[in-house]
Amino acid sequence: MLFNSIEFALFLPAVFLLYWLVFRRSVRAQNLFVVAVSYLFYGWWDWRFLFLIAFTSLCSWGSGLLIERHRNRPVAKIVHVSNIVLNLAILGVFKYYDFFVTSFANLFLNGRTDGLLLNIILPVGISFYTFQALSYSIDVYREKLEPTHDIVQFFAFVSFFPQLVAGPIERATNLLPQFAKPRTFDYAQAVDGMRQILWGLFKKIAVADNCAAYVDYVYGSYASQSGSTLAIAAVLFAFQIYGDFSGYSDIAIGTSKLFGIKLMRNFNNPYFSRDIAEFWRRWHISLTTWFRDYVYIPLGGSRVPKAKVVRNTFVIFLLSGFWHGANWTFLAWGAFHALLFLPLILSGRNRKYTSGIAEGRALPTWSEAGRMLLTFALVTIGWILFRADSIGQAWHYLTLLPGRGVLYTEGLAACSVYVLIMLVMEWVHRAGNHGLDLRIRSAAIRYLLYYSLIVIMFFAYSNSETFIYFQF
Repeated sequence: MLFNSIEFALFLPAVFLLYWLVFRRSVRAQNLFVVAVSYLFYGWWDWRFLFLIAFTSLCSWGSGLLIERHRNRPVAKIVHVSNIVLNLAILGVFKYYDFFVTSFANLFLNGRTDGLLLNIILPVGISFYTFQALSYSIDVYREKLEPTHDIVQFFAFVSFFPQLVAGPIERATNLLPQFAKPRTFDYAQAVDGMRQILWGLFKKIAVADNCAAYVDYVYGSYASQSGSTLAIAAVLFAFQIYGDFSGYSDIAIGTSKLFGIKLMRNFNNPYFSRDIAEFWRRWHISLTTWFRDYVYIPLGGSRVPKAKVVRNTFVIFLLSGFWHGANWTFLAWGAFHALLFLPLILSGRNRKYTSGIAEGRALPTWSEAGRMLLTFALVTIGWILFRADSIGQAWHYLTLLPGRGVLYTEGLAACSVYVLIMLVMEWVHRAGNHGLDLRIRSAAIRYLLYYSLIVIMFFAYSNSETFIYFQF
């Protein structure tokens, strides 16, 4: 079930009313209802994979109890490691098995894969809920979290429908306790949630889907396009993937607010970043911090000899790339960002920009603007790797950028207007939690803005695109 679908437009109000009017008097009843509607939401795509998410949830919940029972004994470590291996093995089979087999066959079997491939469907959101479940068992093992004995609470934590299939990847320390206590309806929070949903829908429908039409056409015929067309398509893909993924996160976070649940922020205006390190503190924050806390820091982080810092940096970025999909392009994308990040961390300048952007000023300085443009340009080059079907195609695309020819303009004007609206709104409200985190006292002006966005979406609506990150 897509957030930008008629089904969800009917599903959400019904769930909201039942949640607060019928099930509000009992936390357990609310949690049971959350699990039921979350499984309905996920099963709408393919009911067979409900067994997979239930199995993943059961294994992680059971491992927490066993770790608690055998605390400070070798069996606790065995259970902990076994749960990690089992979850990653399931993820590996569904997401990476065919990739590794094909790569092996290309190297040693002349590309022959007869009878070796599984050709199984990749379950939507498997990387997201697997990492979320793993965060629980890891934190229990590290004694940062007491295990829950309430299986309904835990299943609600793993399957909570707003963020089930594309995040944010929540930590058990943040989300699980919220299912353990009564929730009360907060009108102000719900209103802010509705604003954030509206903003997320604008970014998806007006920005991402319209950019997608231009980008898909150009990438589909890139060899015959002019260099200027290829450059514009690369830039528009940067805005497409941002509008698509951050739009999903805004809808997820806003929807959660309607149910009295607070999710972590997943994007913080990443395209206003002044260097690559700041970009990664602002882009897909839930995944970046997950790898930092559960991989990078356990490896020693940056408090080890320089050679190991280099190793740790490449490990974290290559894993991040590989998490996105079974293709060498994602590994190349991760390696590219590792190369950009290394000079900053080796020179100790990776924490240079931790404050707000242009604080106390309406516009950035010329120096800040230059750094933002340079960072955006580097990120956009990386997105060419991310978007391409193969490394060869990405390289070919890059070599054609200096070429001349006629600029392809169909749909370009509309895309430019929608992107400009998004950037202006997010710049003006960059100190807030989302692009419609308004500080406007006039109700008339606020509602004029809301209705203007709705009208723009109505005219901007094209063929509805599925969310890019569903494939991950």
